[in-house]
Amino acid sequence: MPWAILVGSFVVTSVLFGLLALVSSSQFNFTGAAITGYLLFLIALPVISNIVEGGRKAADRLVTGLVSGAFMLAFIPLVSVLWTVVEGGWRRFDVEFFTYSMRNIVGEGGGALHALIGTLLITAGAAVISVPVGIFTAIYLVEYGSGPVSRVVSKGITTLVDIMTGIPSIVAGLFAFALMSFIFDDPGYRSGIGGSIALSLLMIPTVVRSTEEMLKLVPNELREASYALGVPKWLTIVKVVLPTALAGIATGVTLAVARVIGETAPLLLIAGFTTSMNYNLFSERMMTLPVFAYNQYVAPGVDTAAYFDRSWTAALTLILIVMILNLGARLVAKLFAPKTGR
Repeated sequence: MPWAILVGSFVVTSVLFGLLALVSSSQFNFTGAAITGYLLFLIALPVISNIVEGGRKAADRLVTGLVSGAFMLAFIPLVSVLWTVVEGGWRRFDVEFFTYSMRNIVGEGGGALHALIGTLLITAGAAVISVPVGIFTAIYLVEYGSGPVSRVVSKGITTLVDIMTGIPSIVAGLFAFALMSFIFDDPGYRSGIGGSIALSLLMIPTVVRSTEEMLKLVPNELREASYALGVPKWLTIVKVVLPTALAGIATGVTLAVARVIGETAPLLLIAGFTTSMNYNLFSERMMTLPVFAYNQYVAPGVDTAAYFDRSWTAALTLILIVMILNLGARLVAKLFAPKTGR
């Protein structure tokens, strides 16, 4: 019944809007017809359901219709964004884009190999910094934060992590820029490792929170059984607790990487941009895909279409990388999940 009412509502509104467009010699308003059809559906569904099925079922169907509409309202923009990026980025999604840099390229041609390499190197550097710090911090909060002094320290760390979770990404970039400029006494310092430090500030809270929750899910019985066998606490953590929570920890780390890989503002400040290849994190400027997309879009040359195409293709590549990372997180969670007996 609901599907028949839904189809009927859209048919009625489509006919009405079609006649209105015909009379006024204007274009058919598809968005208006869809919204009006949905509103008509919400009115007709509970009325008909109340007559046929009763008031209780009518209320249930009304709420179901409202929830379904809210889902579609959130889903349509996501599909629209994805469609726009694919439509704009497929033109330069070719071999040249992934095998050439922009060195000495003006107008057509060139690619984003230097930006892709820079993104992978900077993100890997950020992971190397943040993953050990985040995991060790979570281990301290869960396993060692039970004493009077430790509880105070744990409370401070938790508060600091909460604050770091909400800081704007530009602040992380400014901090990394100020730190590296002070260390090297260079007010114009730019390098890939600075970008890794900035991204690590954004990754650490996510790694800490995800790891902390996974460690809390490990049953205390496993710890107590290990202690009963005379195994020291540190070895229990290494051999029992961490392997049990490994799937969740790996998933959290992967999602943290996916969260920072598309950051633009901090990398624009500290890593800068260049048209050449740079494989050294500790020297000179390094281009990344988000900054490449931004730079191609805001500073096009005479042939604007070529620059815009490269920008959209860089955005599409970023989306694909994030999608692969999320699928990888699901695969990791499945592979490393604790094996249960039949």
